[in-house]
Amino acid sequence: MYGQIMVASFTELARADGGGLVAATPGPDLAAAGYDETEFAVRGEARSFEVAPPESGDPVTVTGVADFCTRALVRQPAESARCSGNVVVEWLNVSSGSDAGAGYTYLAEELVRNGDIWVGISAQYIGVAGGQGTVGAAGSTPAPGLIGQQRYQELSHPGDMFCYDIFTQVAGALGGSQGPLEHVDITCLLAIGESQSALALTTYVNCVSQLDNIFDGFLIHSRAAAGLPLHTPERAIDLLPVFRQPATPIRDDLTVPVFVVQTETDILGDFRYHDARQKDGPLFRLWEIAGNAHADRYLVGPFEEFLGCSGPVNRGQQRFVLRAALRALTRWVRTGEGPAPAERLLTTNPTEGEIRFETDDVGNVCGGVRTPCVDVPVAVLSGLGRQDESRICRLFGRTDRIEPAVLAQRYRDVDDYLRRYTAATDAAIAAGVVLESDRDELLADAEPDALT
Repeated sequence: MYGQIMVASFTELARADGGGLVAATPGPDLAAAGYDETEFAVRGEARSFEVAPPESGDPVTVTGVADFCTRALVRQPAESARCSGNVVVEWLNVSSGSDAGAGYTYLAEELVRNGDIWVGISAQYIGVAGGQGTVGAAGSTPAPGLIGQQRYQELSHPGDMFCYDIFTQVAGALGGSQGPLEHVDITCLLAIGESQSALALTTYVNCVSQLDNIFDGFLIHSRAAAGLPLHTPERAIDLLPVFRQPATPIRDDLTVPVFVVQTETDILGDFRYHDARQKDGPLFRLWEIAGNAHADRYLVGPFEEFLGCSGPVNRGQQRFVLRAALRALTRWVRTGEGPAPAERLLTTNPTEGEIRFETDDVGNVCGGVRTPCVDVPVAVLSGLGRQDESRICRLFGRTDRIEPAVLAQRYRDVDDYLRRYTAATDAAIAAGVVLESDRDELLADAEPDALT
């Protein structure tokens, strides 16, 4: 059954604004940008897998086949001539108990201005059937899932042991004769996932990706030391035990580029990615962003106050780095020119005791991918949340304002601050870790009011 793509069928669903996705930050006005949004029920058959015994010579064994009917949300230019040929397929995140497109939130500006197509796939059981999220408030009610709404009554998910092949089947059929993108000349098909979805893609890359070779590249954002389990007896994967599993690096015999982008939270927090760090290779690249958290103010938007955190969440600039990473990955696939290597975040190397980040004179972490907000700071931006806070607040990190007296010693005046901030912006652009296209937005992100 290896290398066999079972043809999935797509049925367009009646229009519903937002497509049933959790999104605190709405992103670009798609209609004004000339984009259409269409939602589909997708039917097919999916395989389940388990790791094959070493003597078999195969990476996995097929353990079963089941019918599925899941959801795919497609956002694409209304005019085919505007399509770039890039299709970015997101494994939707279910950590809240509902489908969320965190990757789309961070990348939407780059996707739309470039004419890229974005597809969100409900690959996991909880997104379709509902259940308890892992980052909700204590005692929160399990989410009803898509099938809790009348328009999704036909959906059916056989369980997360089939989620990897559901992702393959839907993505592999997008450009087929019955697919929603059959009119598009797809020249670059990328898979992206953030947080729990990044853990899923870690396992997908290591165990499943080379069975059918659907994707041209992967952007894995904020993964943990280990990936999700390949095979689970439960309908829904239990995420929390994954954080206690041994570290799992990305396989070293890659056939397509894999780009991993990590934050401070992911390196030394509960995600423990420090244990899975690996060297860059011909088809592997790792960027670690200084001053950023697993999730941030840009992602949560005006709903920050409802998180219940004791202080401001992280206000770093990872969205700009992620947009640059997506463009670099696309170029890597198309030309073979990989992204510039980046220094790792600097950590102590104690003979015993806890590993910690090395920090500068104001408290921001040293090394890593640098953005203006950490090189010309008005705040200490950390991916490590305040002690004794909820799991969700720890994921959102923290922002601690630098005292005015310290800022007065650091910058002669507002003009000095803005000159240095502008220079840091241009340095980041020159380093390839942010885009010239985002220069105006980055400059608008400066905070001169902190000095007045």
